[in-house]
Amino acid sequence: MATTRNAALAAFLTEHQMTASELADAVNHAISDLTGRQGATSERTVFRWLSGESRWPQERQRRALEAVTGRSITALGFVPRGKRTSVSASPAEESKVYRREFCGAATHAAAAVAVPFLAAPSRVGTADIIRLREHGERLVALDADRGGHGTLAQAALAGAAEALTLQRQSTTQRVRQRLLALASDFTATAAWSSIDAGQLDVASRHLDRALTLAGLAQDSDMTMQVWNLRAMLARQRKEYGEAVAASQAMLTTAGARRSPLHASLAYARTAVGFAYRGDRHEALRCLGRAETLLEKADLAQPRAPWIAFYGPAELHCLSAIVRDQTGDPAEAEAAYHQALTALPTTYRRNRAYTTACLALSQLHQGDVEQACATRGCPVNDLRYAG
Repeated sequence: MATTRNAALAAFLTEHQMTASELADAVNHAISDLTGRQGATSERTVFRWLSGESRWPQERQRRALEAVTGRSITALGFVPRGKRTSVSASPAEESKVYRREFCGAATHAAAAVAVPFLAAPSRVGTADIIRLREHGERLVALDADRGGHGTLAQAALAGAAEALTLQRQSTTQRVRQRLLALASDFTATAAWSSIDAGQLDVASRHLDRALTLAGLAQDSDMTMQVWNLRAMLARQRKEYGEAVAASQAMLTTAGARRSPLHASLAYARTAVGFAYRGDRHEALRCLGRAETLLEKADLAQPRAPWIAFYGPAELHCLSAIVRDQTGDPAEAEAAYHQALTALPTTYRRNRAYTTACLALSQLHQGDVEQACATRGCPVNDLRYAG
């Protein structure tokens, strides 16, 4: 009987950048936490799971897999033998996993950003990385829905502090580096939230810290994320030369060199910097490179949460900004319409921002009534234009 590859488990490993050896190690540690006895799962065992040769792990391995991943055993692609229909108890019932509220008071937003962690962990490893990474993903989703705010920034900084605490307890260099990268990611999230809230000096301090942590982690993807935010911050401060320099720094990272998607974002951000600096030729040249590179990118491939926002909709929006700044408001308006059409419904903050920019591009063409209709304000109320 032919075996079927476990695509769900393989996708989980790819998403979380885990090797078979790391998963085996995490499962063994979870078995020890659950039973008091060290597990004996090997790298070969994981390969058998991935190949489909072993379709239903032992009971303690199933419980450990659920505790490590936070997913049910069937969601991980495993199939019960024979007539068995039940799966093992949830990790919330079977393992010593607790949740902590980083933000104190039980507002709806605070509940949304609570981060799970092991109470008094005896070991630090892949399971901790997964939990913290999923917490970061929740913060990114919350930002897409609500935009930057104080609660989100506080939760992100708490996540960074937790990652740094764990890395000091870690016994392996690889785990330490991954935790440092997570600390950088959380700190960058706090910086972005501060930028979105108009707290530019606070954001600058966070970005300085995030860049240091990315360097300690030797993580080029996190380094690129920081330069991306630095370019956005410089533009808001009207420091357009620094915005261009930060965007060009993005292009020197390993991520931009190996990934058309990352390179496309870097060129698009550079184009915006040149447009605000008044260099139309360079702005349009970089915009053309961004469009060409995005066509080459495989948008179905897993990507880090920080760059999940980038795709056709975001490039249309950045193109519109470039066109508006270089004196083509009609082309900008068309690009904003394309951005709104392509924008996922979950990106509520981006949709509100893009709609406001669309109204401004219409106003720049002298179409006051259409601009006000787009913005949803009375014709005699043009305060938003400032």
